[in-house]
This record gives sequence, C-alpha cells and structure tokens, in this order.
Amino acid sequence: MLDFSRQFAPLRQEILDAIARVCDSQRFILGPQVAAFEAAAATACASRFAIGCASGTDALWLALVAAGIGDSTSATRSIAQPDAVVTTPFSFFATASSILRAGARPIFADIDPRTFNLSPESVAEILDGPAGSSVKAILPVHLYGQCADWDGFAAAVQRAHLGLLLIEDAAQAFGATWTSASQTSSNQPARPAGSLGDAAAFSFYPTKNLAAMGDAGLVTTSNAEIDRRTRSLRAHGMTRRYFHDEVGGNSRLDELQAAVLNVKLRHLPQWNQQRRERAARYNHLFREAGLAAEWPATDQSTSSASAASTTDGVVLPWTDPRATPVFHQYVIRAPRRDALRAHLTAQQIGSEIYYPVPIHLQAALRDLGHKPGDFPQAERAAAEVLALPLYPELRDDEQQIVVAAIRAFYA
Repeated sequence: MLDFSRQFAPLRQEILDAIARVCDSQRFILGPQVAAFEAAAATACASRFAIGCASGTDALWLALVAAGIGDSTSATRSIAQPDAVVTTPFSFFATASSILRAGARPIFADIDPRTFNLSPESVAEILDGPAGSSVKAILPVHLYGQCADWDGFAAAVQRAHLGLLLIEDAAQAFGATWTSASQTSSNQPARPAGSLGDAAAFSFYPTKNLAAMGDAGLVTTSNAEIDRRTRSLRAHGMTRRYFHDEVGGNSRLDELQAAVLNVKLRHLPQWNQQRRERAARYNHLFREAGLAAEWPATDQSTSSASAASTTDGVVLPWTDPRATPVFHQYVIRAPRRDALRAHLTAQQIGSEIYYPVPIHLQAALRDLGHKPGDFPQAERAAAEVLALPLYPELRDDEQQIVVAAIRAFYA
C-alpha cells in the first residue's frame, strides 16, 4: 500500500540535518521548529492561526473544546442535556470518539454515496427534527482527501438559524481545496481545507500525505479566542507557567516532529499533484480495461445515487467539480470486494478497507442504540470500498500490475 523509503531516500540528508539541529539546540518541546511549522501551516491553509499538537485525534478534541463544545474540561459540572454534534458514521473512529471525549454527544447522518462524505441533505433533516435544538456543531470529514460539500453545510447552518459551528475533520486533506459558487462568480481563489470552518483538525500520522515520523497533529482557526484556548488546553490549561485556568491535557507538538514536517511541507504541493496524476492514471487504466462504472460527471444532486453500481463493474472515485482533492486514498467500490482483496493479497498487491464497520455499529458505541439499516449508504460503502496502492512515487508499471490483477479476477 505504501513505501515510505521512496519518499525518504531523496530527503534523507535534509531530514537528518533538521533533526541534528534540534538535537544541537537542546530545545525539544514547543520551540522554534514548532513556531516555524505553525506559521507555514497557517499560510498553507489560509488561516490566521495554526496550533501544533500531539496527534490528529487530539487536534479534533482540542478544536471541539476550544470552540466551546461539550464540557470535558470541567471536573464538577454535570450536564443533563449535553451538546450534540452531527457527524458521519463513515470515518475513522476518532471522529466520533473525540466528540464523546469533549463531553458532547455524536448524532450521525448518512453519507453522499458518490464522495463518501457527510450528506448536507441528511444533516438538514436532523436540524429540522426533534434533535435539532440540541445540536451545537456540525463535524464533516474531508474523507480520502476530498473536501465535503461546504456550500451545502453553510446553507444548512444559515437555514437553521441556530448559530451552529462548523468544525472540519481535515485529517486526510492537507492541501485539498474547495471553490464555492460565490467564489467562482467573483473569480476568487479556492479555499484550502483548514480555512472553511470555525476550526479544523489535521493529522500527520506517518501514512498521511504530509507525514511526521510518528504522531503529530494541528488545529487551524481564524478565531483568536479558539486559538488562545487551544494553546492553553494543549498544555494543561496553562496560559502562564504553573497557573492553570482550566483542566486541559498534554498534547504538545515535539520539535523533532515539527522539524521533519518543515522539510516535507515544502514538497507537499508537488506530492499532492503527483497523487492526482496517479489517480487519473488509475481511472484511465480501469476504463481501458473495460472495468469502470462511473457516476455522472457533472450532476451535483443525490438523485442519481443509483446511477453507478458495482453490478456494472468497479465504481471509480467521483470528484465534486467544486473540489480539488489530494487523494489521500484512491478508493473504488468493488463487486465481491472481500474475494477481490484476497486475490490481490495472493498476488502480493497491497490494499485496505477504510472502513469495514461504520462507526454507529462499532461495539464501543452500542450504548448509542443504533442498529444495521440506520444509515444504509454508509453501510453499503463499508461493504464495497477498497483502497488501492497510491502514493507519489508509485510507478506506471506498478499501477498496470494492480489493474491487470483486478481484470484477471473479474475475468
């Protein structure tokens, strides 16, 4: 699925030199490397502030709590009616667990079957229903590196008149952009992930497009109060050394990780473009092999949700024309997915299922009371999706091997 050595080899000396400078400085926590990375990341995300932290999971928790959602920082207060956050059941578990960790309650809405992202229409149904009055925020995920339908969520918030917050789970989407209709009409540039909502959370887990050599995360915001509180919460609730204004946590970005990220950030635009080119090549190879079933190219409604089906072949990724994705993953829908994956494994071809069990059906969340059938689009996706090898250094011949193996399976 990934070959880290191909990225590391050409950057080896540059990264080792950066690490050596940290070792020589003897500054290991929240030093100049962290400050430099925060400034560069804020610029890349078109955000006023960027706050480094220990992981993408912590970034989600920090963004939620700093925005005033939940009550996880109070040691004494009891909440009879916790804040609710609407999010997707089709994501990594941390999306929902961070809401619970913040002292709030996750409410799930189904996904758009084309992008796998949270559906604004499904969210609007919740806001219009009996649970709408308890909703404090919406937490869309830019899954697989494609921005969620931000126009749709902005319209839902405006229509609800509830003063809702929009928090981005951008863990997989550093460098992705969104162009709204208003930007297109006024010739404004696309907005990067991390600048769309009230706050956003990123992950730099080693498999991400922008990858640390271990765990690391980031919160972005243009809200000065969210920035102030995030910096306090990541360091035990301190705004002055040993003076604790609230109960925070220990989630500081290491200097060593920041040094690595400073090196890699300069290369990220090129790497993301190479991922888009690799994805386009997969599309070409699948079409050439006669395996491709596809969504309509321009339809932005969900009325065509049944237009692409695995009964017609391998369903290729669909890109919203308003989005520029970074293809953190190249994910197909595949007939007889599990048998296909076993076939690829036998051919020594990597693949992965992101994600085999929707969050609402995870054993850890059984107390939420969900059952199979509650979110049919998410459950269908969990049964069909398969991520194929995709990274900037993937070779043409390797992609040909992958598609040839899939063609042989279906033949």
